Formats: sequence, C-alpha cells, structure tokens
Amino acid sequence: MVHTGTFELSTSGFCDVHDITAELGRVVKESRVRQGMACVACSGSTAGITTLEFEPGAVKDLQELIEKLVPHKRSYHHDATWGDANGFAHLRSALIGTSFAVPVAEGRLALGTWQQVVFVDFDNRPRNRRLTVVVSGE
Repeated sequence: MVHTGTFELSTSGFCDVHDITAELGRVVKESRVRQGMACVACSGSTAGITTLEFEPGAVKDLQELIEKLVPHKRSYHHDATWGDANGFAHLRSALIGTSFAVPVAEGRLALGTWQQVVFVDFDNRPRNRRLTVVVSGE
C-alpha cells in the first residue's frame, strides 16, 4: 500500500526551524500503514529536513553550526549568476538534504523519545512551503 499526503508551512527563512513531527504523524495515521516507511520531502533547493531534539538550545546550536559551516554574509558564485543573494541557502540545503525517511511501526513513526523531524528554511526571505509525504508498507 502507498499513500501520499501533503501539508504546508509558512516560514521566515534564514535558518527558520519547524517541528513537523505531528504533521508527518498525521499523514502516517491517515495512510493506515502499520509497518513500512514514511518519507517527507520538500521540492526546492533552499530548505532541509533532518532530525533533532526540538528544544530551544538544540535549535540554536543547529542554527549556529549551519552559520559557521556556510555563512550567509559571504559572496557565492550562485549569487553572481542569478543575483538573488541566496547561494548560502542552496549550499545549506545540499548539506542537510531535502528529504527524510522514518520507519513506521505499529502505525506510528518509529522515533526516539527526544527525536523530532524538523524542517529548516534556509532561504533569504519568507516562504510558503509545501511538503509531500509518501507512506509505503502494509
């Protein structure tokens, strides 16, 4: 069985982190899959999806790490090509990835106690994002 669902987020960009675990879990529940996998993805190349303990300290640590690895106040070749000043967002997205897979066990996401799935918008402006979830299994 394969089920596809979507949900939307409004973000502010610049490493804006959102906990999407509940929405992902909602789509899994709607799917009626008991055992399988759920994959969430965002179309676009200036966002990322990963896992994190979603608490203020860990969120801030992630934001600071991303800024150290790929500073936003630097010039990138992409910026010269397109003039949109978001080269940093594309590189951050390439590092984190735009999709994330989670096992489904007994009809629920198989996550650890302190583990949440987070969406990070790296772009240099607010965005409305549409995420797609594909749940497959039995």
